Amino acid sequence: MSTQPIYLSKERLAELEAELNELVTKGRAEIARKIAEARSHGDLRENSDYDAAKEEQGLLELRISKIQATLSRARTVEPGDYPADKVYILAKVKLKNKKTDTIVEYILVSEEEADFEKNKIAVNSPLGRALLGKAVGDIATVKVPAGVTEYEILAISR
Repeated sequence: MSTQPIYLSKERLAELEAELNELVTKGRAEIARKIAEARSHGDLRENSDYDAAKEEQGLLELRISKIQATLSRARTVEPGDYPADKVYILAKVKLKNKKTDTIVEYILVSEEEADFEKNKIAVNSPLGRALLGKAVGDIATVKVPAGVTEYEILAISR
């Protein structure tokens, strides 16, 4: 298990803490209720409801453990912690794909917060690594399975 810090925004930290609280209080109580109900059906050797409830309990405990491990290594970062003229974590970056002339915007976040559907990419992704430390006007070169893609940095905001 890694001991590297996990950098999170305050919002993501609060989300994880709320999820952990929900799982520990309501989640565990619900699983205990399901197990008790399944036990009341008799012989546990051939009780599929009991097996399903125990499986669900294992998955719940795994999620709780994962969140606790993440929170134990979490460090919060603020957009103002880094210079605004270069790309760092929590920067919103407007890019132009040099091949297709399409414009895209991404927010660089930790791996824990990455969500491509929300245009949040991890700083340790190939594109994220290529962008780190760059300024407006710089070209970021990214190796992708189809070859090499170049992005021009049009704007950086926090």
